[in-house]
Amino acid sequence: MLDDLVVLELASVLAGPSVGQFFAELGATVLKVENPRTDGDVTRQWHAPNVEGNGREDRSAYFCCCNHGKQSIALDLSTEAGRTLLHELAEDADVVLASYRPGTAEALGADYETLSSLSPDLVYGHVTGYGPDRERAGYDAVIQAESGFMHMNGPADGPPTKLPVALMDVLAAHQLKEGLLVALLNREQGGGGAYVPVSLFQAAVSGLANQATNWLVAGHSPQRMGSAHPNIAPYGTPYETADGPSVVLAVGTDPQFAALCDVLGRPDLADEPRFATNADRVAHRDALHALLADQIQQFDHDALLAELHERGVPVGTVRDMPAVSEQPAAGAMVLAPDDGPPGLRQVAFPHSNDGSTSLRPPPRYAEHTATILHEQLGYSPERIDVLETEGGVR
Repeated sequence: MLDDLVVLELASVLAGPSVGQFFAELGATVLKVENPRTDGDVTRQWHAPNVEGNGREDRSAYFCCCNHGKQSIALDLSTEAGRTLLHELAEDADVVLASYRPGTAEALGADYETLSSLSPDLVYGHVTGYGPDRERAGYDAVIQAESGFMHMNGPADGPPTKLPVALMDVLAAHQLKEGLLVALLNREQGGGGAYVPVSLFQAAVSGLANQATNWLVAGHSPQRMGSAHPNIAPYGTPYETADGPSVVLAVGTDPQFAALCDVLGRPDLADEPRFATNADRVAHRDALHALLADQIQQFDHDALLAELHERGVPVGTVRDMPAVSEQPAAGAMVLAPDDGPPGLRQVAFPHSNDGSTSLRPPPRYAEHTATILHEQLGYSPERIDVLETEGGVR
């Protein structure tokens, strides 16, 4: 689909590399430029507690989540030789992905102004913590705190709680994908290159969605309330069933609530003034929760879900990660190359005739340095040896 596209990835951790894998899945050549002074992307060493089986050597499970389909080259951009090689690669690149703090890219000769002077049609995606004008580094946990997510997350009587996924990075990655695709479309129509900045903080604030507008429109400052929803009830709270597995309801309409009450053997609840409308249910959510918890725990999980699904009531099971992976739709998202550790697709839709995706495994650190220098720049093996000796590459 994007077989003619060349992407230079000057990014690490999650947001930028997720975008790199997105382009790799669509057929682009993605060259991951890594720093030999840090032994490459820091996530290569972010091993899970059960290190055995969670990655091989410098390919941790974390690294494998967003680095399939790439080639790795190690360039020391603090050296003139390393910067020269980067500039030569940039001349033939279509997209650059960077995650430098403002000012760092300029010092390394890897900023948009420098690289676009070599390739005027270059599209440069830049992930920062707080925007291109603030030098402060961005870290997902800190952004979660400063953007309101931690304040809202957790039980009502508990402390602010970080989300278990680096969601701010994920949101920023999605925004950068959108911005880069728009920029590439504009370039295709004769608009030339572009600088596409995305900040973790602004991506996080945009992700506040209805919680932010609850404040902006209604003056309601969201507070921690566990899994409950501020605008809808019953919605999001888990309920235990008689045989163990918990279920979650997402009842957004009055007819859905009436059907739920029928299934639970309490049709009278749908007509009770405290619960007749969504507004009533939100106002009396604690009483409703107690009644639903008492009724639902009398039902076996499978029978209850079958009947609720039959009646069109939105409901699902609370699953752990092994159970998630057993679902067919989740299995279709797994990348499992024969000669490398698995990871997750960034592209969720079929984009080949048979719906399959064939990607090389996540690269080992500097695995393709010589290959890239030879195939992309035409360097001879002797010249590559000299560069490695001088320290510009590894």
